[in-house]
Amino acid sequence: MYKQLLKDRTEAGFLLSEKLKKYQNTNSVILAVPRGGVPVGFIISKTLHLPLDIVLSKKIGHPNNKEFAIGAVSMDSMILDEHPEVPKKYIDHEISKLRQLLKEKYELYNGNRKPIDIENKNVILVDDGIATGNTLLASIAMLRKKNPAKIIVAVPVLPSDTVPLFEKNADEFIYLIASSYFRGVGSLYEEFDQVDDEEVIKMLSIINTTE
Repeated sequence: MYKQLLKDRTEAGFLLSEKLKKYQNTNSVILAVPRGGVPVGFIISKTLHLPLDIVLSKKIGHPNNKEFAIGAVSMDSMILDEHPEVPKKYIDHEISKLRQLLKEKYELYNGNRKPIDIENKNVILVDDGIATGNTLLASIAMLRKKNPAKIIVAVPVLPSDTVPLFEKNADEFIYLIASSYFRGVGSLYEEFDQVDDEEVIKMLSIINTTE
């Protein structure tokens, strides 16, 4: 296993690239979670010569408690738990509202480029770390609906007790540090600066103009 602290997201990207080498120049695509996952995905994309895109999702909150998720939505997919007490009208309104927000965010990052079609491709889902994992699990469930060949989750750091969950839900799960004393994603990096929108836009632009 690696040392118990990563220098930064760039080092994390290079170390994950080593573990993902078999996907170099294959029918695979990297989907990074903005914002922190993009610098990691950017390095993997450049190292393995694979296209890079982003994956966006938002949870649907319960009407009586917005923090309690009853489902999740992406720009073109959704998952819902059974909650008969929640009116369909509320769910439809939330889906419409959240999809509009996601569309605006995607256009901010990617301009008018269309999302990469992932059907029959290996999808490498990348973030800079996992805390609870709920958002990433929702993304996996929604990506499955688009019939990828397989879904590989690649993250630098996570709590050790979350590993079995992702080994079960992903076709392949790759990580660097699984900590038994997890105090947050940033605690496992020497440098963990906030990634701003401009950095994300620049990285996606670099990759998309060099393809």
